[in-house]
Amino acid sequence: MKNIRNFCIIAHIDHGKSTLADRLLERTKTISEKEMEAQVLDDMELEKERGITIKSHAIQMDYELDGEKYVLNLIDTPGHVDFSYEVSRSIAACEGALLVVDASQGIQAQTISNLYMAIDNDLEIIPVLNKCDLESAKPEEVEDQIIDLLGCDRDEIIRASGKTGMGVDEVLKAIVERVPAPKGDPKVPLQALIFDSVFNPFRGIIAYFKIENGTIHTGELVKFVSNGKEYHADEIGILRLNMEPRKELSAGNVGYIISGIKTSKEVKVGDTITSVARPCEKAIEGFEEVKPMVFAGVYPIDAEDFENLRASLEKLQLNDASLTFQPESSVALGFGFRCGFLGLLHMEIVQERLGREFDMDVITTVPNVSYKVYDKKGNVTEVHNPSGLPDPNLIDYIEEPYIRATIITAADYIGPIMTLCLSKRGELVKQEYISGNRMEITFDMPLGEIVIDFYDKLKSISKGYASFDYHLHDFRESKLVKLDILLNGESVDALSTLTHADNAVKFGRRMCEKLKELIPRQQFDVAIQAAIGAKIIARETIKAVRKDVTAKCYGGDITRKRKLLEKQKAGKKRMKQIGSVEVPQKAFLAVLKLD
Repeated sequence: MKNIRNFCIIAHIDHGKSTLADRLLERTKTISEKEMEAQVLDDMELEKERGITIKSHAIQMDYELDGEKYVLNLIDTPGHVDFSYEVSRSIAACEGALLVVDASQGIQAQTISNLYMAIDNDLEIIPVLNKCDLESAKPEEVEDQIIDLLGCDRDEIIRASGKTGMGVDEVLKAIVERVPAPKGDPKVPLQALIFDSVFNPFRGIIAYFKIENGTIHTGELVKFVSNGKEYHADEIGILRLNMEPRKELSAGNVGYIISGIKTSKEVKVGDTITSVARPCEKAIEGFEEVKPMVFAGVYPIDAEDFENLRASLEKLQLNDASLTFQPESSVALGFGFRCGFLGLLHMEIVQERLGREFDMDVITTVPNVSYKVYDKKGNVTEVHNPSGLPDPNLIDYIEEPYIRATIITAADYIGPIMTLCLSKRGELVKQEYISGNRMEITFDMPLGEIVIDFYDKLKSISKGYASFDYHLHDFRESKLVKLDILLNGESVDALSTLTHADNAVKFGRRMCEKLKELIPRQQFDVAIQAAIGAKIIARETIKAVRKDVTAKCYGGDITRKRKLLEKQKAGKKRMKQIGSVEVPQKAFLAVLKLD
């Protein structure tokens, strides 16, 4: 056990985690040259296309130093704030972390929040300065930032480059020398922590675990502590590029178990596996429950696919434990699910994965956050969906969630960023210089305001330099109103939103204009209205597609023309009563891109 090292790679987005992992795999000859490709651990199509890591990936490497053989278990983690739950779970399966910092960009918001996560779990931190081969690299300046942040010595920082392979040997050596071996006893009863799982259509559910104590053997009868169910360990093994079966695994190892489980509810991330013959006394502390930030309805386009959608979401949840969902129904869209996401990118990725991995065509409604509604009797209800709002006469006041946002940026962009945050009802908490030209600004902002387009705007006004990180801070009383969108007098509940009273009129007007562009013209006039309660605050009309019925009348009496027009008018009126307005999927997503 003294020769096992478990470590993960943490960093901000695009600081080169996956490329550095490629070099480590190459240097330890875990992957042959034939199998080598860029970002080899990112095995999902989506990850390759977008160039981001979405899932954390575990892989085992063999390494020899001074004639002694070591086993290194590496977990490559995502960098985006929406996937921070992946990072927290990976950290729980490790004893050390490589903190990768881009030598040209320096320390950014997600670097700091991931670092604090690692420090909370008592991980040994090895700072690595990546991309030192770039002409724009500022190694001395960035090293100063790392020293300020970590309080380490300059010679502890390793200069490396994932692209050229410089410094990779030093990184491997540092892992062996600085990361502590796992603590645990192979002789005591088995305790293994499940930190991830995937669904395989042929083999059932495969759970990934880290053994804290004890030993597990193939064919052994094991049980999952949370539900008390017993299974045979049909196959256990280690994670290489492909899964490699082993006869036994003991404390300190990271591996997988296949036990023929078919129902996804039986495997829970954070659960403990123990032996039936010698059960452990208590379960390992799991992970804290994830708190979704953004809620949106996900509905099948075809109502018959409701059960398929449920099965797809359950399988996806195995692989992405931060997704939460519960059934709901909508007048306009039928039966579907109310899903909780960690942010907008997470929502987009889940929607894409449902389409690609499970062939599910879904409609996603406007995302919103959860509010606390206090009625006049003093009762509190949590509302995730504007249609669940009680009657306005019964509401005493509404509280909305506020976040504490940290933005790190170059001082040149401070003006536009301040303007953006204040326009989103933000309150400045503090601002301070971190080093040189870099500033850290802290704002308290309503979560509902940043959910839609804040991140994109922040990136564009700061030319991509500002980095942004946030956590839920508290709930505060707000003057919120429910804005309904009516098509021909009927409310479309999938488009209704809760918004601040000051923004409501402007937002309603923009919504109506946008929907006028997106909804196709019908044979009759379509009125699009935005309303607060019974008061209409904006209106647009989509003109009917007209056929010139008077074309055949040339000359003659005006009453002939009038008669034809009246006949057409009566037909349109009848059509309007039975015709329904189809709202395209684009319209639901248009709300996100209102500028």
